[in-house]
Amino acid sequence: MKKGIHPTYYPDAKVTCACGNTFTVGATIKEINVELCSNCHPFYTGKQKLVDTARRVEKFEERSAKKSTTAVDSKKKKVARRKTTNKQSEK
Repeated sequence: MKKGIHPTYYPDAKVTCACGNTFTVGATIKEINVELCSNCHPFYTGKQKLVDTARRVEKFEERSAKKSTTAVDSKKKKVARRKTTNKQSEK
């Protein structure tokens, strides 16, 4: 291998997860911080854990609730419009 072009390899790099779990791996960085690991990932644990830092789920639920109420209102308006057009065509 050519000298001076390869990054430093740390065989005992420390990985720290947001859940508090720590383990060691080989990497080019001494300390690595991750959000999910095998201890807290839903695929490995079988539990549903929601990490929502920007209120994305709540915002989506609010938007979907607004859409469902406006959909009912728009159906009422469409029915009302149809009735008025039918009356005009009968005359």
